[in-house]
Amino acid sequence: MTPVRVLAVASEVYPIVKTGGLADVAGALPIALKAHGVEMRTMMPGYPEVMRRLAGADEIRRWPDYFGGPGRLLAGSHEGLDLFVLDVPHLYARPGNPYVTAEGADWPDNGVRFAALARVAADIGRGLVPSFVPDVVHAHDWQAGLAPAYLHYDGGARPGTVMTIHNMAYQGKFDRTLAGAIGLPWNASFDVHGLEYFGGISFLKAGLQLADRITTVSPTYAHEIQSDEGGMGLGGLLRERASVLSGILNGIDIAVWNPQTDTHIAYRFGAQDLTFRAANKAVLQQQFNLDSSDEAPLLGVISRLSWQKGLDLLLEAIPTILEHGMQLALLGSGDRDLQDRYQAAARANPGRIGVMIGYDEILAHLIQAGSDALLVPSRFEPCGLTQLCALRYGAVPIVSRVGGLEDTIIDIDETGRDATGFKFAPVTADALTNTLRKANAAFRNKATWRRLQLNGLATDVSWRNRAGEYAALYRGLMASRNV
Repeated sequence: MTPVRVLAVASEVYPIVKTGGLADVAGALPIALKAHGVEMRTMMPGYPEVMRRLAGADEIRRWPDYFGGPGRLLAGSHEGLDLFVLDVPHLYARPGNPYVTAEGADWPDNGVRFAALARVAADIGRGLVPSFVPDVVHAHDWQAGLAPAYLHYDGGARPGTVMTIHNMAYQGKFDRTLAGAIGLPWNASFDVHGLEYFGGISFLKAGLQLADRITTVSPTYAHEIQSDEGGMGLGGLLRERASVLSGILNGIDIAVWNPQTDTHIAYRFGAQDLTFRAANKAVLQQQFNLDSSDEAPLLGVISRLSWQKGLDLLLEAIPTILEHGMQLALLGSGDRDLQDRYQAAARANPGRIGVMIGYDEILAHLIQAGSDALLVPSRFEPCGLTQLCALRYGAVPIVSRVGGLEDTIIDIDETGRDATGFKFAPVTADALTNTLRKANAAFRNKATWRRLQLNGLATDVSWRNRAGEYAALYRGLMASRNV
């Protein structure tokens, strides 16, 4: 097996900094790749929490002026991850979310902040760190999208490049005048085959245009984003580059998401004995101020509250939930109007609907362990991770038939005894309510429900095979460049 060195570039990495699924992938994939002969180090910004976790990291480069202020490149490790950290306080030493202010607005200098990350990643790709010269630079989402661009415009010998799309909705769009300020040639911002994007520039578009290979996080999403609607302005480009585009499903860290060892849940259990799921359900009902009942189907939601996630459709389904004696436990935050409407629904239906605004990792684990079904009614979903966790914990997924939800759940009507959940299409309130009625009927049939749970628990949701697909992609890219 040919050893491969890969530099991953990501704006967040679990368990250090997390706002979404990107962090989970960036944290789990490097560890899973070790079994496939891939040495991956991850480049990330030096946010305050990163600097606290990596106290004592080695300084390997210092700049008196790096994009407007002093900066350092550090090397360290955390919980099995090998990291390069760009410590530039004037860009990253800010409280809270990596991307937005306390008021929820994008940091006005986000273009510079993530160009700086991509620039040093490209420099490492060209040998800035002699002890680690990568064969491949793997950029994740728009925040890393300029890494392939810098390597392209620098000219000369370079490593192979891979661009992964975690969500097409976020494209890193800025005024074209930024290009010169971040060290890219002026013509790159006017070139339709470069950064130019409807009169401005897009970091994601740059990566998609200039990387050697493009991946996204499920086969169905790879197909969807080649359409005009799913591509969100970049469908034509992705159709042109379809020969280098592939979809590789995400996995989850099965050491973190393991009901047999999970210290976040009230009672641990295994696939051979689901008895303690009922005890977790009772604790979950108590946490959300729901009526204590083993017979009421408890629906769990762990989600950003947004139009993309279909959470407005679920509001329309609340009368059906109430009519059929179901309960709802929702954990999430996002759109202020949706937050207010869910809180109003909880006040109007005490004991039946429970809502907690925000995110709590411990509570997320308990929802997986205690809810009977997990709802993911997304209008589009590149892969989705909550439904994979649900399979692991015996919570039956109810999902829309899009993206990775289509690829990871087997509908009860598709193959009978192999089914793991319920899928609905089109993504409308009527289709969702009809599926909730179907799930309610299945819940009342204990043998049917137990079969769905056991099928889910037997599903491989780990990174083992999926990491192998990335390893094969890297080796194939290296071979094509050596021809």
